[in-house]
Amino acid sequence: MGLAGAQLATVEGLRFSKMLGSGSGNGFSIWPDFSTYGLLAVWENEGAALSFFEEHPLFREFKQQCAGWWTAYMLAVQAHGEWDGSQPFPISGTYDQNKVVGVITRATIRARHLWRFWRFVPSVSRSMDDKAGRIFSKGIGELPLVQQATFSLWENSQAMTAYAYRSREHREVIRRTRQLGWYKEELFARFHPYRTEGKWNESGTPLDGFLKEYP
Repeated sequence: MGLAGAQLATVEGLRFSKMLGSGSGNGFSIWPDFSTYGLLAVWENEGAALSFFEEHPLFREFKQQCAGWWTAYMLAVQAHGEWDGSQPFPISGTYDQNKVVGVITRATIRARHLWRFWRFVPSVSRSMDDKAGRIFSKGIGELPLVQQATFSLWENSQAMTAYAYRSREHREVIRRTRQLGWYKEELFARFHPYRTEGKWNESGTPLDGFLKEYP
């Protein structure tokens, strides 16, 4: 993971990429999950992505060293904020509140607010369990404790916003973020997934059965 960045910088058609670690438990723990890693990639077109996943030596090496892998293809439909000083997700689809929606949130936490932020993580993490309409969620990040992100999938946007704005724990984090300025940089983006490859586990992928309306 640590050495892949330099190789990714030379991949043709790759506009933006991040190698990401993940949290243990349900993904939002302060303790890392050393068995699960992610590659977030923004491509010039799907052909460039397919070429990388099917032919590039780096991805072949990833697959040789892992017990399993799963790739989700998504169209960005809404995005605001910045990641490393820019907005990396060009809008490539039309937002439909009734379709399956993927959400990426990312923030760089100010050092003086780290203890306040992580104090709230366990309660917010527990509040996601068994939430109506949640398909999948995982805490991910570039730098432990400081640069954190989440990736979640929801049956539709109504289920996602119901959690974001009606969950008492999550609503409190939003309030304190705005009041105290926890973050130096933050980004929120929505996507519509339309195909997957590989498996998340022996049961398949979290999106199995949810993408029937897509070509």
